[in-house]
Amino acid sequence: MLINSLQTAILFVTMKGIAAMIASGRKLTVSTWNVAAINNNPFEYWITYNEPYENLMSDVESFLEAPGDRDVPVQDVFNEDMFSKLDGRMQQVGWESVRSYWDTDFKDRKIVSGFMKDKLLGSKRLASMPDRITNTINVVGSDEPVCRPTIINMYDKDLSSLDKWWSAWEEFMFDTPLEIQTKKGMEQKAPYEMLQPIKKSKYPDITEDEEKVSLPLQTMCGAIFDAILVHIMNTVTAPDEWQGIKSNIVENLNKKKVPRTLEILESSTYIGSDIITLQEVSGSFIDQAKSRPSLDEAFHIIGPENMDSVRDQNSVIFLRKETFPDGASAEITSLVESSFEQGVTVPVAKGDILAITTTDRDGVPFVIASFHGDTNGLATKPVLTATMKAISSDSNLANHKLIFGLDANTYEKAKPGKQQDVMDFGKHYVSHGLSSCWGDVPDPQNYTTYNSRTYLQPQLNKACKKSDKRSNGDVNPKDFILFGKDDFEVESLWKDNTGDKVYLEDTAFPTLSFPSDHGILATVLVAKSSAAGDEL
Repeated sequence: MLINSLQTAILFVTMKGIAAMIASGRKLTVSTWNVAAINNNPFEYWITYNEPYENLMSDVESFLEAPGDRDVPVQDVFNEDMFSKLDGRMQQVGWESVRSYWDTDFKDRKIVSGFMKDKLLGSKRLASMPDRITNTINVVGSDEPVCRPTIINMYDKDLSSLDKWWSAWEEFMFDTPLEIQTKKGMEQKAPYEMLQPIKKSKYPDITEDEEKVSLPLQTMCGAIFDAILVHIMNTVTAPDEWQGIKSNIVENLNKKKVPRTLEILESSTYIGSDIITLQEVSGSFIDQAKSRPSLDEAFHIIGPENMDSVRDQNSVIFLRKETFPDGASAEITSLVESSFEQGVTVPVAKGDILAITTTDRDGVPFVIASFHGDTNGLATKPVLTATMKAISSDSNLANHKLIFGLDANTYEKAKPGKQQDVMDFGKHYVSHGLSSCWGDVPDPQNYTTYNSRTYLQPQLNKACKKSDKRSNGDVNPKDFILFGKDDFEVESLWKDNTGDKVYLEDTAFPTLSFPSDHGILATVLVAKSSAAGDEL
């Protein structure tokens, strides 16, 4: 009886608060943005930049698609002297020689058709595995990572010749001990010591003999891969030109990514938001946001209690202090996660979900959630279902109004059973009594992403030709703002991939001025009179 009386009292306060919102004409401005984790490879995705960049990327594409007589043997690029030095260094650290693999196979392979485009080499992970581990290494006590000498990261030293590259690469791999954080604590390791064996149980295409020497074999393949990239870049254009292009991209899209993102959030367009939900946010981003006077004065900046410090990708919520004076009252992320259907594996990672409760200045209680879906969007429906179950299972949350900003990772043309279809997701949120900024039925062609991979990355099977970067790229309706269908209605809506409240449909992004691969989504919500009951 006491519980029913309490719920009645909360309902009365909620309805009175909604009535006050309506009477004062107060609306709710909500923005959501997957700010995207910093990409270590400045060349991985097609960006909108300038003509020299377009020419460079087109020339790299042509080299790899139609090399002609430029498809020379590996030993013409990564030469015998380089291999002999490498093999000797690997034996010095206790690894077996891979001379037999070099002499009978790799040195005579053609650099494009026999190496870069060898699908079996890709499935064995002999080039991509060492790249993943040593591409960019975060070190203890430094804000700047250490980068392997290669084209496809933020390495900023001179790579104008193969000799300069090889000297730097050898020193990096074998003679550069780095302080890194591991599961065992802080350890000092040279990059070669960080490599992991490639197991046949996980990568069945690798042979048993190759598995036994997978450490030196992947090191050799990694060196060949990097050498070929340096050779290609210095062949298609002058070193000063491509290195200048890379330097400018790194400066704007990598090093200045967080400051530029914060500039957009503190612009007049978004500083007035009542709620901002962000995804893929780093711990450093949160610290920098709190240190910016305009953002700190305007918002309660809330990160998850259980931060993801390994991937360093977290969902975050900004609450406008004027609208929500007391900030977050509780975090209920664990309640959401405990509400997943038993026996079902939901592909969520630490930091993907943030759910909080708060109360606005008129006494209306809210559940605010921010969520980053997995690449295929298969966690999106289970997470929404769990959120609704969590709210309904706790009597204290029964009258809370839900605002949910998310990167749902939904697709216009989803692969059945492998990706989340956007129209199916629309039916799902409607079944929970929710609507979205797009309405009850989302437009599958209302895109919030437009990105595609270039040829300068280790998985060429994912590369898009310049002419196909829209048709074969990730151009999809991925981002949503959800709310109770009976609580609010949309007054206005916009999406933005420029930072200026403008969305350019035919522009691949990120760009040098817009540093994310997701557009910003924002809406102005008006409370429905029905939500106020008899209080109006």
